[in-house]
Amino acid sequence: VKTVITAAGNLKRAEPDSDELVLLLRALQDVNFPKFLEMDLPLFEGIISDLFPGRSRPELDYGALFEEMNNEIHERNLQPCDFFITKVIQLYEMI
Repeated sequence: VKTVITAAGNLKRAEPDSDELVLLLRALQDVNFPKFLEMDLPLFEGIISDLFPGRSRPELDYGALFEEMNNEIHERNLQPCDFFITKVIQLYEMI
């Protein structure tokens, strides 16, 4: 719980004029998504949709992050698989 509250506080400081419910939704997702197994995500998403009816996570622009990720992936001769990129985004959101 403390982690979610801290994440929500950080989001509120970064975006003081944003809707607090949306910020709390983002904080819950940012903190918990990386911890769940893929088979648990639908259950968590169902709980979140029940807690925040009619609210959805806003799309964020990760253009610069994607560009840098792709540069690093190619420099290190890695494959840009969707799972890896998703986990990097989740880690970025959690920090």
